[in-house]
Amino acid sequence: MMLYIDWNPSIEAFHIGGFAMRWYALCWLIGLLSAYFIVRRLYNEQKIKSELFEPLFIYCFMGILIGARLGHCLFYEPDYFLSSGKHIVEMILPIRFLEYGGWKFTGYAGLASHGGTLGLMIALWLYVRRSKLPIWQVLDNIAIATPVTACFIRLGNLMNSEIIGKVTDVPWAFVFEQVDMQPRHPGQLYEAIAYAILFFIGWYIYRKKSEKVGTGFFFGLCLTYIFTARFFIEYTKEVQEAFEASLPLDMGQILSIPFIIIGILCMKGGKWMKWSK
Repeated sequence: MMLYIDWNPSIEAFHIGGFAMRWYALCWLIGLLSAYFIVRRLYNEQKIKSELFEPLFIYCFMGILIGARLGHCLFYEPDYFLSSGKHIVEMILPIRFLEYGGWKFTGYAGLASHGGTLGLMIALWLYVRRSKLPIWQVLDNIAIATPVTACFIRLGNLMNSEIIGKVTDVPWAFVFEQVDMQPRHPGQLYEAIAYAILFFIGWYIYRKKSEKVGTGFFFGLCLTYIFTARFFIEYTKEVQEAFEASLPLDMGQILSIPFIIIGILCMKGGKWMKWSK
């Protein structure tokens, strides 16, 4: 046990009076703000009008949040959230109804990255319809920044001791004291590191070959890399819901496959796909 990393952080990063900022929310905020400044720089370098940038953040934030929430509820817990009107309300609002009446604020306890990705894609499509910018230019710019946000979200999962890995004897195993006292793979950290590496790869390619923006290459690279990494890292994780135990692949892997296929097609020439403008 002395070789392993004991992991038992507080879920709260800091307090200001009666307000407590949780690590998970803080990581989301840092990830989104980082992407905001990266994409703003890309827009400036590409001489895109500044008034077209500001609405982008709202579209992305709402698309990711709504998509991630609905993705978790519909992909991972449909039996619960679709079983009654109250549970459908819980799917939309960050509350949980109590057994004997009343309710409590819980925050959005359950967000799925696959749903967030789909929600982001829909939001960007709506943004393009309003801004009249080329869709592949927008998708490529967002894809360059996305790995930073994904990295911080997974660090938030690590601080929450959630989405834990399988029991292992590797020397870097984490003992998640809030879960049990067994050494486990830090699957959240594996993903965070993988996404950080992707950001530096994408940024390096952009600095060398900025003319690829608008071809669908960066969007395809982002989808292919992230969901391929996710597919294999899933082998180190515990299943999130009981029904996954009977499946040959878990839900995260099943949902990753179509994104990998779309990513490969985009890298091979996304701007020629029929749905592009």
